[in-house]
Amino acid sequence: MSVNGISNTPNADELQDLLKTVESLIIPYIQSAEKDSYAKRTLGHPLASSGNAPRTALVESHAPEKLDKLLGLDLPLEGVGKDGLAEVVQKVLTYSVNTWDEGFMDKLYASTNAIGVVSELLLAVLNTNVHVYQVSPALTMIEKYTARRLATLFGFSNQEAGGISQPGGSASNSSSIVIARNSLFPSTKSQGHEGRRFVLFTSAHGHYSIEKAAQMFGFGSSAVRCVPVNPQDGRMDSRQLREMVLKSKEDGEVPFYVNATAGTTVMGSYDPFDEIADICQEFGMWLHIDGSWGGCIVFNQEISSDRLKGAHRADSIAVTPHKMLGVPMTCSYLLGKDMTRFWKAMTLPAGYLFHNDPSEEIYDLADLTPQCGRRGDALKLFLSWSYYGSSGFSTRISSAFARAEELYTLLESDQDFELVSKRPLPCLQVCFYYKPSTNVDVNGKRTAEITARLVRKGWMLDYAPGPKGEFFRVVVNAGLSDGTCRALVNALKEVGEQVVRDGL
Repeated sequence: MSVNGISNTPNADELQDLLKTVESLIIPYIQSAEKDSYAKRTLGHPLASSGNAPRTALVESHAPEKLDKLLGLDLPLEGVGKDGLAEVVQKVLTYSVNTWDEGFMDKLYASTNAIGVVSELLLAVLNTNVHVYQVSPALTMIEKYTARRLATLFGFSNQEAGGISQPGGSASNSSSIVIARNSLFPSTKSQGHEGRRFVLFTSAHGHYSIEKAAQMFGFGSSAVRCVPVNPQDGRMDSRQLREMVLKSKEDGEVPFYVNATAGTTVMGSYDPFDEIADICQEFGMWLHIDGSWGGCIVFNQEISSDRLKGAHRADSIAVTPHKMLGVPMTCSYLLGKDMTRFWKAMTLPAGYLFHNDPSEEIYDLADLTPQCGRRGDALKLFLSWSYYGSSGFSTRISSAFARAEELYTLLESDQDFELVSKRPLPCLQVCFYYKPSTNVDVNGKRTAEITARLVRKGWMLDYAPGPKGEFFRVVVNAGLSDGTCRALVNALKEVGEQVVRDGL
């Protein structure tokens, strides 16, 4: 046993012992989600729920103050050993959201899978930094290979195409802004903005990471211009984009970057990439596509052909496999059609670490990213891609879209619901109201209350603001079984009726 960080047992033996202990806890944890999901589909309620008890397999929900007491967090002087570790692990599992439960439809991700867990374990065993080739040769080659394969799927077919892994979609988007500025205006690397008033454009439905990056990099929130969307489909209005760019130039500003979106956070819309690319080409601006949510449909040609039309014209694309593909969090890529531009934009002299020859292929990957500490997240996509194959990913995506259509049909045929989403569904979100009234405040409170009560029945959904108050946003995923969508609608109706009876 390891005590105070020193072990008298060989590392391999101690690891094997601890893995057995943890395995005995995590396997039942996953099984509980599977059993509860089955019960909700067949019985209409989770097995673990009784009366007003807060516990289901999905989550045991408590306020932060109470949870703090239940966890009893402590960092002792003397180590707790294997038995103490098991107790801590059990508490973490008990009071965490079990994303393996099919009732988890709250965010743009769901559970991982068996190969995902294996990939995380392998990364922990390797415990290396993918910043320079010397200390991570295999992981470096895997990252470069998977990035290039992804880039090829998006139509970046030239020899210089590729990408880099990033710790999430926001990081991918943020890095794209720095690369764009430094590529288009190289002197900014050393001299700063030199009085230029840089301006960035993004969809009014785009991700908040663009504005956050503008704050971090000294542009300021006022430099981010939100382009109105078409009210019918939520896509960026390219005509208004062009007018806003012209106005910006007339005002003496320097418009240099447009963020288009492949799958917006709420409605799932895909912007008109060809039209936006024409404008970027006309004015010499960098086109970035935030495909963090919807980019992975690229594995399914039937679904992606229209939605991603023109994406190959972008300068950079963010894509995040930990969302739609079930790869463990975090796993994101920033792809580019010319990685030499990435290197020129990001490289700094650090002879004690980087030994890249600019005339050759770049293998010290931290020379391409803001961060030096780089986890080997590309391995997770590589193993999943190897395990399931491109066809497996394609099937996963078509299955998820079929489930979204199923849920839409169920809601459309029930007069208790009013759909906000429109067909054809652009992505995997289905948005709707339950019995909307003419009072916006009532609708918002009703939606929030139903959402809160559903948690006790083993369902987690989210909601977003709309013209009639907050509406439900359900994120469908490929892990849903036959009957899950029907069970969700039944739960919504049951809880909704209770909430209305209670005066909302």
